[in-house]
Amino acid sequence: MQKIEDWIIKLKQSNKLIIVEGKKDKIALTSLGINKIITINKPLYELTEEISKKTKECIILTDLDKEGKKLYHNLKHDLQKQGVIIDNKFREFLFKNTKLSNIEGINSYLEKVI
Repeated sequence: MQKIEDWIIKLKQSNKLIIVEGKKDKIALTSLGINKIITINKPLYELTEEISKKTKECIILTDLDKEGKKLYHNLKHDLQKQGVIIDNKFREFLFKNTKLSNIEGINSYLEKVI
């Protein structure tokens, strides 16, 4: 993936369950045509159980701030204990190639760079 446009296309094509922090994050990704999104709206242990019953691989796109990083690590750890594989390449791309700090801001970020 070289550009944010490629990132969006590959994210759509992955067809993997995507976990985001809240409703605004989900709305932002949905507006880009990305589906299969679940928000963190319950205790992590309940969420990880629910996800492990639905899928064996997922993408975690929590915000790129301190709180989002902490949440990402806790969620990743709990999901891996349940046998779920975490696809990190989408999150890593955002860290390395963008100045994005939260997922809900992706649309305004795209307006600036495209």
